[in-house]
Amino acid sequence: MRLEDLRPSKGAKHRKKRVGRGYGSGLGGHESGRGTKGQNSRSGGGTRLGYEGGQTPIWMRFPKRGFKNFTRVEYACVNVDTLNNVFDANDEITPERLREDGLVKGKIELVKILGRGELTKPLVIHAHRFAAAAVRKIEEAGGKAEVI
Repeated sequence: MRLEDLRPSKGAKHRKKRVGRGYGSGLGGHESGRGTKGQNSRSGGGTRLGYEGGQTPIWMRFPKRGFKNFTRVEYACVNVDTLNNVFDANDEITPERLREDGLVKGKIELVKILGRGELTKPLVIHAHRFAAAAVRKIEEAGGKAEVI
């Protein structure tokens, strides 16, 4: 047996249903395989996903809990001890550099520096927000915290 001898097994392949092509198509002629009358026989007919025939749909029957604040601003958080381990003294750190070094991942664009751990070298850090403890530790180490 060779590659060109391979064929799909009998009944595995089906001819595409070409509707609206007359009586010779084998799909009922003027009804085109859609049946007689009703919502689904019309062009553009049918219902949306999840429609339950007028019965209250399941997504409305279930209780809703909590509150989702649509104006929430999300920050990718990086601690000062992480910066201490990764960067050298007097390095300039930007959100783009944090992304390149893999400290910030995902779609979140804004960066906040948090104050966990110790900072032993001076760093110039540009970020969108800083925790008060982080600013204190950066300045004590001789660095600079600049808000973008």
